[in-house]
Amino acid sequence: MTARTVLITGGNRGIGYSLAEEFISQGHRVAVTARSGKGPEGSLTVIADVTDGDSLDRAFEQVEAELGPVEVLVANAGITKDTLVLRMTDEDFDSVVDTNLGGAFKVVKRSAKGMLKAKFGRIILISSVVGLYGSAGQVNYSSSKSALVGMARSLTRELGSRGITANVVAPGFIETDMTAALPEEQQAAYKANIPAGRFAAPSEVAKVVAWLAGDDAGYISGAVIPVDGGLGMGH
Repeated sequence: MTARTVLITGGNRGIGYSLAEEFISQGHRVAVTARSGKGPEGSLTVIADVTDGDSLDRAFEQVEAELGPVEVLVANAGITKDTLVLRMTDEDFDSVVDTNLGGAFKVVKRSAKGMLKAKFGRIILISSVVGLYGSAGQVNYSSSKSALVGMARSLTRELGSRGITANVVAPGFIETDMTAALPEEQQAAYKANIPAGRFAAPSEVAKVVAWLAGDDAGYISGAVIPVDGGLGMGH
């Protein structure tokens, strides 16, 4: 395994935090972006909002100065504003798409220059099972997550000849503070639709992402890898 400089957006909690822990455990140099809070011990936390280009410029400058050019990018930062389509405001839609899709674009663009120079790069976009499966009340979220597939495949065609891969990981229901707060009956209803019969641990997503970032996955690009216990199979 080659130690790399890894940048994870939204690495201060949930899946992003677990991603950072996994990369640190494998000996990589890890930076995380956060609007508040910080990543796990051993990571460099840079304060940034993925919708704010100026804050991202400062974040990248800090990461490059302290850890070196970004070799592995994990675009994980995302938000939800769930409601049925007839109740969804323009702002509800625009803000989710701006963060989940626009934010991914902004960090990919800033990472790509260094990756092209190095003739190596791993771009991993964190989507969701609902990106292709769909979910009532999540027109904004599912649209933004589905669009990441087109982004990864276009990046593969643009950058693939330069040693850069771009892939999508699509988690299903994950054991987080959000799912833990759901009523037991609701959790049971969700699990009844998951062939595996359980939610995933964040580490199960992190290990897939870390493998995609590694030397063994250099010939995989433009792929969508589900980590959803079979919930979205066929979509």
